[in-house]
Amino acid sequence: MARPPHRSGNLPEEVSSFVGRRRELAAVRSRLAESRLVSLVGPGGVGKTRLALRAAAGLWRAFPGGAWLVELAEVRDAALVGDAFMAALDLRAQTPAEPSAVLLPYLRDRRLLLVVDNCEHLLAAVAGLVADVLRAAPGVRVIATSREPLSAPGEHVVPVPPLDLPDDRLSPAKLRQNEAVALFTERAAAASGTFELTAANQAAVAGLCRRLDGLPLAIELAAVRTRVLSAEQLLDRLDDRFGLLTEGVRLPRHQTLRTTIDWSHDLLDPAERTLLRRLCVFAGRFTLEDVESVCAQEGVPALGPLSSLVDKSLVTKEEAGGLACYRLHETMREYAALRLREAGEEEALGRRFTGYYTARCLRVAPQVRQRLAEWLRWMDLEIDNVRAVLRSCLNGGDGGDGGDSGDSGDSGDSGDSGDSGDSGDSGDSGDSGDGGDGGDGGDGGDVARGMNLIYAVGYYWITRAPSEGVRWIDELLACAGGGPQARARACFMRGFLAVLQSDAPSAGPVLAQAVDAARTAGLPAVLAQSLALASMAASMSGDRQAAQRLGERARAVAEQAGDDQATLMVLQSRALNGLSEGDLDAVEEAAAQGVRLARETGDLYSLDMMLLNLGSARLIAGALDEAGPLLAEALRVAYRIDDRVGQYVLLDALGCHAAGSGRARQAARLLGAAETVRAQAGARMLPFLPPLLAGAGEAARAELGAAAFESEFADGRRMGRDEAIGLALGEPAEAGQGLQEEVAAPLGRREAQVAVLVAEGLSNRQIGARLFISEHTVDSHVRAIMNKLGVNSRAQIAAWMAAPRP
Repeated sequence: MARPPHRSGNLPEEVSSFVGRRRELAAVRSRLAESRLVSLVGPGGVGKTRLALRAAAGLWRAFPGGAWLVELAEVRDAALVGDAFMAALDLRAQTPAEPSAVLLPYLRDRRLLLVVDNCEHLLAAVAGLVADVLRAAPGVRVIATSREPLSAPGEHVVPVPPLDLPDDRLSPAKLRQNEAVALFTERAAAASGTFELTAANQAAVAGLCRRLDGLPLAIELAAVRTRVLSAEQLLDRLDDRFGLLTEGVRLPRHQTLRTTIDWSHDLLDPAERTLLRRLCVFAGRFTLEDVESVCAQEGVPALGPLSSLVDKSLVTKEEAGGLACYRLHETMREYAALRLREAGEEEALGRRFTGYYTARCLRVAPQVRQRLAEWLRWMDLEIDNVRAVLRSCLNGGDGGDGGDSGDSGDSGDSGDSGDSGDSGDSGDSGDSGDGGDGGDGGDGGDVARGMNLIYAVGYYWITRAPSEGVRWIDELLACAGGGPQARARACFMRGFLAVLQSDAPSAGPVLAQAVDAARTAGLPAVLAQSLALASMAASMSGDRQAAQRLGERARAVAEQAGDDQATLMVLQSRALNGLSEGDLDAVEEAAAQGVRLARETGDLYSLDMMLLNLGSARLIAGALDEAGPLLAEALRVAYRIDDRVGQYVLLDALGCHAAGSGRARQAARLLGAAETVRAQAGARMLPFLPPLLAGAGEAARAELGAAAFESEFADGRRMGRDEAIGLALGEPAEAGQGLQEEVAAPLGRREAQVAVLVAEGLSNRQIGARLFISEHTVDSHVRAIMNKLGVNSRAQIAAWMAAPRP
């Protein structure tokens, strides 16, 4: 759902009350008035992130462009810092250039606030990019959080100390005003539901806060324990723990926090301790399904220990795209990693992690294009973990067992992955005509695994991060080994991304490698698709003879392969080349076939492209009544899968349609909005568009007058993407629409998705395959739905779904 217009940005809602920090908040506001870069610096667990977010939330009215959080805790590669900034601002880099080539022009004329969180492990990269941003965009200000300063030009540092320590001689009323005591009291009350600060316990509470050195994370960990212990009991136990270590000498603050975490850890039962240390293997967010597959303990269901760790504030629960997921606070992740190393489980768990994500991605790859919207939401949540696997492949780490054996087409149960360390495939994921193959897994080892994985998640790079995908593939292709099958797929995907980026000079050579490798490896579907892409690249370069020759070869190989995905790529090549050459008959024939085949196979990405091609051909031919519905349907599909290139082209095309239909005001706005969406995607103008846009602009100007046209065009440029798409479709647009996700309360988003599929008559296994979750998890959702709706059968769920609601 788009954020309400009165508060632009992506700052998360506070899940607990914010306590104190009046001095520090005033210091941030004061420094930000003087400097455009303010860094909040302090040790782990001191509350830098909460302070930065609260400061930003109080300042957003001063920034018409909004306040935006850039989270870096889960970014482990300095090369991905620019991508993290882009993702936070909802930008894409569809060109071969670095992310900064899109980021800096976008920010140049905007007044907005960036909160860049957890910079300490990426200091040089963050400092460099922040300096570039501040030079290029005078209206941008930055609040950074780090354990040490960025040392960037113009930086003002605001130290973030622990909370003030209390004096227990004060009355309860006065003591409540102390920030440390107030934090403990609020968190204890939230945890136990009954805790109050009284004259009887005030000395113990004050003593606890002093013993914990006023460190917010330590105080929160202790406060949770008031569910089972009184404040006096807590203080006694902490005194015992600290006394054993200090012998009367006060610990440094970082040791205070470590000791408090040790104390919290030692109070856990064995299953909780084991799970806590194993959770550090995740590079980013993780779901219950991930925990069950990677961190499972024999005979111990993961839900109980995980829920307990959340209750004890050792693990954080949040929602991502309507799905429940979890993460570790950075300080807790570091602690868990030490415990994992001490337990001697680091290597084995790393193999299990890599095997699980490799096997899961490869297993579902053949079905991804039929369930693209749902899969992309899963990838948005899991991408940091997939990146960690790719990095391990490049670093030559043990990649586990996933991806070395199996068959890419033998399982539709994508979510029931179990351990996933002993299964999977390195087959031709998503390339049904070539079948699976396990040979590459042992030839080139980690490199082959990385190549197969990068291919299996190809739609993520295509729709979300082409430039990042290019960097990963280039690094993998620079490595020796991998085997011909894996290299064929990697070269094909590299060529696909180059064509998508309109980078014909890069596309030609790598697609030639893909053709040679696919022929050698006996992968006819990859061969046909590589030839079709090579035809598009030749057409982009103006070599019509080569484009025609390559296109004919692609068609012949595709017909022999009998693979629908290869056929769709050949049809796409013929349609795009026809648009570039003005051959509308060729476009009509190829795109009409493509629309039919894409519908039959459920291929949303191809349907998006083919509808765009067919609608554009009819728009160019002046058949407006036929073009309009095709372009509108294409935009709905592009919006559902968040294809930004498709969105900008379709907004332009529908703007041209509006101009030709006498709706000049709407036309001007849509043309302006399309320009903004294209800039935010970092996309290049497709060659067939300029003549259409010139004609549409002239028609709209003639009807409105130059001044009114420019005013409407400027209004369109200022529109949000959702608003612009709603205008184009004549209906409200809400980001992230999918499988009837607007189902009414009381169901959560995932429960609503399951309920829709139950109503369609699908079994738990079929639902799991559709939503990329395990059959066991589906069963849990079905039982939860029944409880919430007060029903006791699947038929009653279906009846509830069918009943009208206000």
